[in-house]
Amino acid sequence: MSDQAGVAGSGGGAVVSDQAAVPDRSVVGVPDRSTVRLALVVGGLVLAVLLGFGLGRLNGGTSAGGGTTGGTALTPDHTHPAGTAAHDHGSVAGADQGAATEAGGLSVSSGGYTLVPLATEFPAGRPGQLRFQVRDAQRRPVTRFAVVHDKPMHVIVVRRDLTGYQHLHPIMTPDGTWSVPVTLAQPGVWRAYADFTAVADSGGQSTATLGVDLVVPGSYQPRPLPAPATSTAVDGFTAGYQGRPQAGVTVPLNFRVDGPDGGAVLERYLGAYGHLVALREGDLGYLHVHPEPELADGQVKFWLTIPGPGRYRLYLDFQVASKVHTAELTLTVP
Repeated sequence: MSDQAGVAGSGGGAVVSDQAAVPDRSVVGVPDRSTVRLALVVGGLVLAVLLGFGLGRLNGGTSAGGGTTGGTALTPDHTHPAGTAAHDHGSVAGADQGAATEAGGLSVSSGGYTLVPLATEFPAGRPGQLRFQVRDAQRRPVTRFAVVHDKPMHVIVVRRDLTGYQHLHPIMTPDGTWSVPVTLAQPGVWRAYADFTAVADSGGQSTATLGVDLVVPGSYQPRPLPAPATSTAVDGFTAGYQGRPQAGVTVPLNFRVDGPDGGAVLERYLGAYGHLVALREGDLGYLHVHPEPELADGQVKFWLTIPGPGRYRLYLDFQVASKVHTAELTLTVP
């Protein structure tokens, strides 16, 4: 309680601070008529102002369309945390067209969570263990995660020239430490992304994508990014898409996979017929996109929102005959 002002009590009276003025007990008597008249006039003016304000709030506070006037309008919006916008597009066909998003994975901390790797240096071409924790704003290891597409944690690893892509699924110990085998084939700086949905004590869920650099000592020979293309060959299959990605606009991309004898029979992998990751050249901004739940004419439809102009590398994971394959394509967005 402030000792500079009175505070209204729960019973309707007022609690007066010890700084309030003490009445002059030497002045006792009945007020004269002029004082009473003045008090009535002032009281009437105050009452009129209050009534006018209340009527204005009731009658003029909303427009005919239901929005507010004279303030910030409440308009429908559909945004997501960094790196998660495309996760929800699969079941809302085209509903997010025109909605902009931002690439994720650009920082080790976001939304109150921090990615803490236990080691960041790995030998070239030798098996190792990527181990890390996700910690909250109080630096406590997070141990509750929602299962999204069959896994509570998705880890993407790629070298900074966008080669060596890997999609991994680590296992967590009770203390919140995640671990997954990884082999980084070539020297250079690699980027590891942790894509997850944390569950708070209250039951609320927060989706985040955090990124951290890994170092493989040795002579780094970056490879140039392949030329843009809408189809590519991988493991005897041909994977390609139709669609025109645009910056800041959600558009459909329809992927088709063909085998030597025609259309491949796609199987569900991690609960979907395909998974698409897009990484931006330069800062390695990250987008993880999931498709419509069902195939359409044998094709996998994704809703993709490119956050801005630039060159992107697309990685399509698909499964045929119980084996997962990854098709890689370069995309240029003007």
